Amino acid sequence: MRNPYYQGPVSDHFDGTRFFNPGGAPPNGFRDMLRWQMSAERARWPRRLPPPRPARPQARVADLVVTMVGHATLLIQMAGMNVLTDPVWSDRASPLRFAGPRRVIDPGIRFQDLPPIDAVLLSHNHYDHLDRATLRRLAQAHDPLVITPLGNDALLRGLRVRTGDWGDAVTLGPLTVTFEPCHHWSARGTRDRSMALWAAFVDAGPAGKVLHIGDTGFDQGRPYRGLAARHGALRAAILPIGAYAPRWFMRAQHQDPDEALQGFAMSGARWGIGHHWGTFQLTDEGREAPLDALAQARAARGIAPDRFRALAPGESWAIPA
Repeated sequence: MRNPYYQGPVSDHFDGTRFFNPGGAPPNGFRDMLRWQMSAERARWPRRLPPPRPARPQARVADLVVTMVGHATLLIQMAGMNVLTDPVWSDRASPLRFAGPRRVIDPGIRFQDLPPIDAVLLSHNHYDHLDRATLRRLAQAHDPLVITPLGNDALLRGLRVRTGDWGDAVTLGPLTVTFEPCHHWSARGTRDRSMALWAAFVDAGPAGKVLHIGDTGFDQGRPYRGLAARHGALRAAILPIGAYAPRWFMRAQHQDPDEALQGFAMSGARWGIGHHWGTFQLTDEGREAPLDALAQARAARGIAPDRFRALAPGESWAIPA
């Protein structure tokens, strides 16, 4: 089968057609997906929550401030640069405008209130992370550089794009953005599974170093091993905590809050932010379940609540030095 996204040499995580997680369990396949859908016991989410009080970010920040927009979309302001992660302002995380997961809470920053956006970190091509309608709006309004793993540029014609493999780095003003491995997969349809790469990022600059993971399974800690050796001290880690139930199906692709805290500890980061919860209902757990599970896991592991916080849309955090 021809890969429509990427052609390149075989590597320890690319077999010539598809990317894979070396040494890790592959995410469940189509049959397991059907089994889950036929037996799912989904918690009831609200149809729509009251709009959050929208944040109004400063144009530039000299140090480090992170603002939650919703789901995996955050604004990272560090060392005078403005970076968005996996931006989605659309109402649905879906290829269809009339069906698919619909957001239950408005974005925490109104699109017109965004500061000048210098770059977008695009972790992979699932619809709740790569929203072409939002990316086109950003291109027209801000013309940011999109930094994304191999193959995703095929979906981003007309945008300024830099692609990279795990271990590659991109210079962004005073920042260096390094592609890091994580345990996930990719697809936009039924025949392109894992044909574009997925990645985490470490942003390093005068304000310190920040780890951002859009999606990952914990995979016995593999995404976190060696981070401290490669990058030194991390000031903050932005980690997914939601879309994890049922565990038999989601374990290989989405870590739960306790696993996120294990990864946080392994990374050596001083401060942590939980995201990927409460905006789109993708899995079985209730909307508030990740917050409850995170609180229990923090208490069990002796991590103070102010060290690892799950940000709500519109909430900003000036990360302590």
